[in-house]
Amino acid sequence: MVISADPILLESGPAHAAISPRGAEPVAWRVRDVPLLWTVDPAWWARTAPVLFPVVGWSRDGHVRIDGVRRPMPVHGFAPAAGFDVVEQAADRVRLELTDGPATRASYPFRFRLSVEWHLSADRLAAVVTVGNPGNRPLPFAVGLHPGFCWPLAGAPRAGHRVRFARPERAEVPVIAPGGLFSDRRRPVPIAADGVLELDDRLFASEALCFLDAASRRMRYENGRGQAIIVDAPDFPHVVLWSRPGAPFLSVESWTGHGDPEGFAGELCERPSIRLLAPGASVHHRACWLWEEGSGP
Repeated sequence: MVISADPILLESGPAHAAISPRGAEPVAWRVRDVPLLWTVDPAWWARTAPVLFPVVGWSRDGHVRIDGVRRPMPVHGFAPAAGFDVVEQAADRVRLELTDGPATRASYPFRFRLSVEWHLSADRLAAVVTVGNPGNRPLPFAVGLHPGFCWPLAGAPRAGHRVRFARPERAEVPVIAPGGLFSDRRRPVPIAADGVLELDDRLFASEALCFLDAASRRMRYENGRGQAIIVDAPDFPHVVLWSRPGAPFLSVESWTGHGDPEGFAGELCERPSIRLLAPGASVHHRACWLWEEGSGP
C-alpha cells in the first residue's frame, strides 16, 4: 500500500487526468488540451469533483443520530476531506481506498471499506465506487459523485448551454430549506417535454436542482456547438444540477441518497434513501463521463 500526497497523473492517448489522494478526487481532466473539469477558485467553490460518503447532502444541524447519540457530520460526509491510500496504479487507472479509523469513528462508528477506481481512456473518465462492510452489523450509507464541469465548455459562449436528459423528467424539484434540508414544497423548473433544460444562472439562485428518483440515468451537458459531456450513471437514482450564478462551472451530480428532510430527527439508518449494507457484503456504483467532440466551433 502506497500513501501519497501528490496527485496521480493518468494518461490515455489524447486524454490526461489528475486524481488527488485527498478525497480520491479528480482535480483535472482534459482531452486534446480541452479542459473539461473546472479550475478551482475558492471564491466560488473550493473543490473540483469530490466523492461523497457516508452521507450525501446536509444533515440536520450538521449532525446525525446513531444508536441514540448525536454525532457531527459535514455536508456530503467526511470522505471529501479524507486521505485515501493508493492501492493500485497504472498509466491509465488508479484505485484508492479509505477504511475506518479513529478519525472516522467519532462521527460514524462503523467498520467500512470505501474503494474508488478511476479509469481514463481516450474520450472518457470512468469511476467504480465500491462500499464494503467488514463489520458485524448493517452499514447505513450513501455515496455520490460531484464533478464541476467547465461552464462555458470548450470555449463556447456561456449562453446556449443545456442539459438533455435521456428521458422526460418532472418539471419541478424540491425547495431546499434553510440548512440544506429538503422540504415538501416544490418549485417549477423550465424543463421541456423532451427532457431539455436550457441553462441560465437564474436556475441556481435558489440552490440546487435535485431530481430525486429521476427517470434518466444518462444526461448530456451540451455547449450548443455539438460538443458535450455525457454523464452515464446507471447505479445512481438521483440527479442534481448545481452552480452559483456567474460561476464558471456546472456540477452534474450523481447521488444514491440525499439530505435530511425538514424536521427529521431519526436515526441515520432511518434517513430517507439511505442504504443498508449487510455484514460481509459489498456493492459497486458505476459512472462514466464521456467527452463528445462533435464538430466543434
